[in-house]
Amino acid sequence: MSDKITPTDRRIIKTKRAIRNAFAKLMVEKDINDITVVELAETADINRKTFYNYYSGVYQVVEDIENDISTSYERLLGKVEFKEYMNAPYSLFERFSQLINMDPEFFGYLLTMNGNINLITRIMRLLIDKTCEVMVAQIDVEQEKAEIMISFVLSGMLSVYQRWFNSDRTVPIEEVTQLISTMSFNGINGALESGSQKLDAGC
Repeated sequence: MSDKITPTDRRIIKTKRAIRNAFAKLMVEKDINDITVVELAETADINRKTFYNYYSGVYQVVEDIENDISTSYERLLGKVEFKEYMNAPYSLFERFSQLINMDPEFFGYLLTMNGNINLITRIMRLLIDKTCEVMVAQIDVEQEKAEIMISFVLSGMLSVYQRWFNSDRTVPIEEVTQLISTMSFNGINGALESGSQKLDAGC
């Protein structure tokens, strides 16, 4: 069976991405319960018939988003060796930034939502669970401790990315990711030390 993407496949991917991005854009402005298929189709620049070719309703779009993020992140995590991560944490953070770079428009909307935190919370829970699953399978660490560590790291990273998407984004996301990984592994002094600006403990 060929893995080649056909023109039809590309159209499907393009249409579903348009719907997903339209949904995320609308979520910035209103609650999910107030989003209708009509305005979702209009925002995605498609007709309702096209929408119903792929989804039965708005909540199925949410389910598809979560499944797609889960599959993509699981694939990226498959390349992470947690024993190596303990000495070089950037490899894990890089996977997180790669996930965002797969669809920066969608994640740009997602991470600038102010009121709709439920979707972000569910996605973050999904990413934490996936990361813990791989971590516990690879190294000797208790599940509960793994969840605490990964929750701390990914929640902090999400907060920084939210701030980045709401800024003028003059600092490249890769540089932001590198700084986060340095801070997580070495603390603030480690991050500042890399720029020859070690923090005075008396400050």
